[in-house]
Amino acid sequence: MDPYSVIIKPHVTEKTMNLIDQNNELTFVVLRKTDKSQIKSAFEDLFAVKVERVNTQISSNGKKIAYIKLAKEHKAEDIAVKIGVF
Repeated sequence: MDPYSVIIKPHVTEKTMNLIDQNNELTFVVLRKTDKSQIKSAFEDLFAVKVERVNTQISSNGKKIAYIKLAKEHKAEDIAVKIGVF
């Protein structure tokens, strides 16, 4: 599956901005039918980083949100700057 079709857009709220600093985690809206392993491989392909884990949640408006925790050797802040969150 194409990585660009899996990861739709960054999910930016006050809570997710805190997760970037505190937990080295990024949050994205993803395609609803994808599973955690597909999200992990798509993110690793797009940003050339190692992902530690992926947690997903279906929001109240029906969007699937993925919480992607990066490995310790990579910084979520660097990726956030690349995609224009900061």
